[in-house]
Amino acid sequence: MAKIVLYMTVSLDGYVAGPDDSVDAPMGIGGFRLFNWLDRRNDPGPSGQVYAEAMATRAVIAGRRTYELAGRWQGDHHDGVPIFVLTHDVPDEAPPGSVRYVTDAAECAAQALLRAGELDEMELHVVPVLLGAGRRLFDHLPAEVVELEQVRQLTTPDVTHLHYRVHRP
Repeated sequence: MAKIVLYMTVSLDGYVAGPDDSVDAPMGIGGFRLFNWLDRRNDPGPSGQVYAEAMATRAVIAGRRTYELAGRWQGDHHDGVPIFVLTHDVPDEAPPGSVRYVTDAAECAAQALLRAGELDEMELHVVPVLLGAGRRLFDHLPAEVVELEQVRQLTTPDVTHLHYRVHRP
């Protein structure tokens, strides 16, 4: 059975985008700082290793807002693997490339998967910066404990890659 893994880059204070994100500023104020570690994605070492692992996935799940703010990735985010975009309203126009729109949050949204007990693992790329405001990764989780087991930590000066296994009750 395939594992469902969340790959996400976050600031040390838990933000995945800075404040005031929009089509004109997709990562918000200061948010592009989160992705400086990708400058080393093709290098040997920790960042190259985790980037290769992320690119080896067999599908990508994204929210519609992320998808739109990212310029729709020109229809291809991961070398042609299927991209499932969670949306409330499916547009009339066909999506580009390998993109498919879906409307069931339990199947797709990373936070919904965690809440529904469907998320198996998380790879968090923690960047040593405090954005102070913006869009948080786990802003809307219910008030219940989710136990995680750290299975790997890889560190560079730019980022700490933390891999967790999600424990289910």
